[in-house]
Amino acid sequence: MTNLNRRDFLKAAGVAAAAGVVSGCAQSKTDPLQHVPERQGKSVIGLIAPKMDVVRVGFIGVGQRGYGHVKRMSHIDGAEIVALCDTHDEVLQRSANYLTERGVKAPALYQGSEFAYREMLARDDIDIVIISTPWRWHAPMAVDTMESGKHAFVEVPLALTVEEMWQLVDTAERTQKNCMMMENVNYGRDELMVLNMVRQGLFGELLHGEAAYIHELRWQMKELEHKTGSWRTEWHTKRNGNLYPTHGLGPVSQYMNINRGDRFDYLTSMSSPALGRAAYAAREFAPDHQRNQWQYVAGDMNTTLVKTVKGRSIMIQHDTTTPRPYSRHNLIQGTNGVFAGFPNRIALEQGGTKSFHEWDEDMSAWYAKYDHPLWLKMGAEAERNGGHGGMDFLMFWRMIYCLRNGEPLDQDVYDGAAWSVISPLSAFSVANRSESVTIPDFTRGAWQSAQPLGIVGA
Repeated sequence: MTNLNRRDFLKAAGVAAAAGVVSGCAQSKTDPLQHVPERQGKSVIGLIAPKMDVVRVGFIGVGQRGYGHVKRMSHIDGAEIVALCDTHDEVLQRSANYLTERGVKAPALYQGSEFAYREMLARDDIDIVIISTPWRWHAPMAVDTMESGKHAFVEVPLALTVEEMWQLVDTAERTQKNCMMMENVNYGRDELMVLNMVRQGLFGELLHGEAAYIHELRWQMKELEHKTGSWRTEWHTKRNGNLYPTHGLGPVSQYMNINRGDRFDYLTSMSSPALGRAAYAAREFAPDHQRNQWQYVAGDMNTTLVKTVKGRSIMIQHDTTTPRPYSRHNLIQGTNGVFAGFPNRIALEQGGTKSFHEWDEDMSAWYAKYDHPLWLKMGAEAERNGGHGGMDFLMFWRMIYCLRNGEPLDQDVYDGAAWSVISPLSAFSVANRSESVTIPDFTRGAWQSAQPLGIVGA
């Protein structure tokens, strides 16, 4: 990149990042049913980037989540870690030390301010950027990344407001760069197996899905200066809706071919009372502590119902507050039967091992017959390298594989926007007596001709 281009980019990035941070700090006060903007470039459904012999990687954010990403990326052939950026010197050095101790070339380090990442983006020897930062930074950093000529890979959620979702879609189409939200759960063994079952018609015509993120995280409220709880806790004071919809929703959306033959049409949402966070703060912190001064507004349980254009229904739940076992739910119902997760179980009218009135909870025969080819090929290595049972490693392996071999990614900017927009729209619905809210068509109609995600590796 020339000095002139570099200066121009840094100047433009400053404006985009500042605007993005402002828009991400609070829920939009405007009606989300806004006009669909004009397309600025061609659709990026099925986007294929030129093949890369080596994928050169930069990281923004190498704290808890990002550190794991650095470790796993360093074990993937064809990936070269070029640079790391973080505002926290300790975690930045920890990642750098891990790489050098493995004998990997020491990466360039960027630190010192919240906008130090712009200096990293001005390099011309980086192909993709992994963004693992607090939520409010996801959209502005991804926009800046694409504007700098690089592909953006963003932690969940992709963005926080309807306006930010459109900004990311528009930027991806105009720059013809990938902007993938890294929904790792789509690469779990069970989710991949169910996708394979669905594609083979095991459940018949699909009717209904259920997805959740039920994960007790009150303990994160004790993370005050660093780590996830230091910024995530505050979102419970800002938005009463589904704060984190994509882990359960991503796999169900792929089963149903959302944005690839069907799409979300509208939603309605309601929340329970918000009691658990305040009670936990009263029990665990001094009366004058900041955690006891905040007003927690996010209902302990949010339930959102989505209707698709083809008439299917999806229930999405979020609860990170109440004491109960972890669950992503992962249920898919069709005319021939149902699969449900946590615990895994299946019931079929035709082709099952038992009556459909009784759950089959022994998955061994189903794994033997329907394990996804991608898991059969890479599952053992994924489990060795770890990350939520191997799904994190498999996601990164697949990303690098696609970029090196000139194949489209399994998830695109439209997926990330559609799955993430459930959060602001659910809050809008909750605030308006569960009013039905239209979900934007981020593909601008291209979903009607898009091809479903295939069984890669088959």
